[in-house]
Amino acid sequence: MHVLVTGAAGFIGFHFAARLLAQGHSVVGLDNLSDYYDVSLKKNRIGKIEAEPAYRGRFRFVLQDLTDSAGLRGLFERENFSHVVNLAAQAGVRHSLQNPASYIAANLAGFGNVLECCRMGEVRHLVFASSSSVYGLNTARPYSTRHNADHPASFYAATKKSNELMAHAYSHLFRIPCTGVRFFTVYGPWGRPDMAPHIFASAILRGEPIRMFNKGRMRRDFTYIDDAVDGLARLLPIIPEPDPDFDPAAPNPASSSAPWRIYNIGNNNAVELGEFVALLEAAFGKKTGRELLPMQPGDMEATFADIRDVRRLTGFAPQTPLSEGIAEFAAWHKEYYA
Repeated sequence: MHVLVTGAAGFIGFHFAARLLAQGHSVVGLDNLSDYYDVSLKKNRIGKIEAEPAYRGRFRFVLQDLTDSAGLRGLFERENFSHVVNLAAQAGVRHSLQNPASYIAANLAGFGNVLECCRMGEVRHLVFASSSSVYGLNTARPYSTRHNADHPASFYAATKKSNELMAHAYSHLFRIPCTGVRFFTVYGPWGRPDMAPHIFASAILRGEPIRMFNKGRMRRDFTYIDDAVDGLARLLPIIPEPDPDFDPAAPNPASSSAPWRIYNIGNNNAVELGEFVALLEAAFGKKTGRELLPMQPGDMEATFADIRDVRRLTGFAPQTPLSEGIAEFAAWHKEYYA
């Protein structure tokens, strides 16, 4: 495969590009290196890929923004991608309350450009990142892709749900095979500094109390990065086809008469935040206090992935216990931020 990975300098994009290269594929990694968080971390991720001798000649980094429609069209025309994996997005639930315009640009206009380029370039399969955040106000857990996801609790979630709908329209109209992946709280080495594992680790190391919202009564389906990437890698070569059992009178939200599918990728295990913090403290060999705060606007009390569909299709099964994943994250954090 000759694959375009957008958001290649991001957390999941970096790991997934490396996985594809390790499998022998060629990759063009695209990223705009936005300053939403530490740009040096993004550059170091790309640098790590470029420094790997086994990947030379099969990886190229392109500094480009998805909102540059002309530049993106030119890239597609030159490269003739067989597959596209869209992992680029303006991330962050809370940031979407302060700067919604950046989400409109990156997540809506940018993704629209990706869809149009895939149509013109006759890409064999577009896989794109959605989010567990789309389940929003739904409290029926574990979250199934067959559940309604029409009540997002944040603008970020609304843009990710919009991506699913935009992809379906293109898949229906132009028969572009599209697969959307709802990731559940991915963590691990090279993770984003705006996410809970990094924020908690920093507080532990500084001896500051950890701020826990909803009085600490939060549950998350923490998914280790290697497991998330494994699920994605299993889905990429499987080209979706129209669902022969699709009933338009009672439509399944996860499939279609178009070549379009939605899957959850999670650990299938909701963990209380207190347990996660305790494991982090053990990994760093240091304890700290707790500051229990009210629920934040746009947040979700719990996430819990039903992964039966992706398991039946691909055999995907998470392999990394939480204690092991946190130990790997802590080891990387100590080395990188030494």
